[in-house]
Amino acid sequence: MARVPYLDPKDLPEEHRDILKRNINLHRGLVHSIEGARRFSALGQWIRYGAKLDPRLRELAILQVGWLARSPYEWSHHVKIGYDFGVTDQDVAAIATETQGKDGGLAEIDRLVLRAAREMTADGKMSDDTFAAVQKHLGNEQTVELTIVVAFYNGVVRLLGTLGIDVEPDYQPYLDRFPLPR
Repeated sequence: MARVPYLDPKDLPEEHRDILKRNINLHRGLVHSIEGARRFSALGQWIRYGAKLDPRLRELAILQVGWLARSPYEWSHHVKIGYDFGVTDQDVAAIATETQGKDGGLAEIDRLVLRAAREMTADGKMSDDTFAAVQKHLGNEQTVELTIVVAFYNGVVRLLGTLGIDVEPDYQPYLDRFPLPR
């Protein structure tokens, strides 16, 4: 249950209503800090639409963070979003398998991205071996972008959990189809 009330566009001054053009619960909670919501959204938009990192790899990394954090909101939203960027049901299912240290049948770069996200989430950084392997596949720019993605979404899941942001009904079917571990 949300710890702050969800605001609607009508609750905001006219000049700030654009912040809620994507009227999801996360944004509806964040707009209690209008400038914070703007900055948060700007980085999120760059990650989704401006970064050069392959969007499917980005979504796999975000899903790995959501899985490890057991974040229903993040997980459900990015299962849905992931489909738009080439993530398949098999990819989603493989995250649980890969998290257990088993081979989920993914390509090497997919497995590396998931491992990098797991390490950053659990240890606060990628190991030297993982970083070198990711860097070999992605180069410097996209390795840094991957690091930004994982770091940002580790922050997002903590924000979601602390504010108690609820999964919207439109996203619940994704959580029902791919439930998080208890």
